[in-house]
Amino acid sequence: MTFRLRAARSADLEALYEMAKLTGGGFTNLPPDRAALKNKLERAEASFAKDTEALADELFVLVLEDARTGAVRGTCQLMSQVGQRWPFYSYRLNTLTQYSQELDRTVRAELLSLVTDLEGSSEVGGLFLHPNERAGGLGLLLARSRYLFVAMHRQRFADRILAELRGIIDERGGSPFWDGVAGRFFGMSFQDADYFNAINGNQFIADLMPKHPVYIAMLNDDARSVIGVPHPTGRAAMRMLEDEGFRAEGYVDIFDGGPTMVARTDSVTSVKNSSLRTVTAMSVAEGERAILATGRLGTFRACFGARVLDEDGGIAIDSASADLLDVCEGDMVWSVAR
Repeated sequence: MTFRLRAARSADLEALYEMAKLTGGGFTNLPPDRAALKNKLERAEASFAKDTEALADELFVLVLEDARTGAVRGTCQLMSQVGQRWPFYSYRLNTLTQYSQELDRTVRAELLSLVTDLEGSSEVGGLFLHPNERAGGLGLLLARSRYLFVAMHRQRFADRILAELRGIIDERGGSPFWDGVAGRFFGMSFQDADYFNAINGNQFIADLMPKHPVYIAMLNDDARSVIGVPHPTGRAAMRMLEDEGFRAEGYVDIFDGGPTMVARTDSVTSVKNSSLRTVTAMSVAEGERAILATGRLGTFRACFGARVLDEDGGIAIDSASADLLDVCEGDMVWSVAR
């Protein structure tokens, strides 16, 4: 395999724009807007260039590149601390229990409450793989390489990390959840609101959204049925998140009702099980399948490979991975079992 993950550059703008047009909507972190994507890349380049070891409001954009051709075929993002530029809103599912002595009856009502509980967390998101490359585990490489990046720059990420999964989008490109909840107050279609959020942020939610809890029983059937349900294309991503230790804790997206998965950063499987070792050989023919990574910030690179670990803290890797990572004996490589 000749694919590797690397830090995005300004020259990747057109490739990202072409992929953004394929997302089908509801993909806030990858809007089909050149100006917005250009701003993202500029912000990411500033984050990669900021050589400090402190938690701040930073954005890191990574791209999946075919090393043979230089073609960019996928992307993902990491946000080090959400809710710093504008509030980070979620709906939280909770239950209100009430009892009537006269009727001798207990009634439990499910509510959606607008909260900023997750403010200050880190976030992994913006993962998109070109439809022609959805084979061979490249989605896994995109997803899990982000956690190696976190492990390699641990002090720049919060103690809690989240991932928002896209919710159900109907055949018209609309959202049953939006139509049943927020859309009633804004006079905007889901597509218009989602696009506006991607370009301008969600401060308009704070300005216009009612702050009172929403009783789920008062929503229509279409809206109720999609609360906390991922888009069909996101089910595999949800399973991967669960394998990493993420859990749904009752938070859902305010636009499409998709689930927000949450984990303690140090408990994420690929963070917890990763290790930094010195390359001792680059001629492994058969070894444990792994994800390998090297570099720092803007020189970050990751790929699939084979490894053999020794008791002295060394790692032997295959020659193809060594070429993709541009490492030699004596260099340091992070790895985690695939």
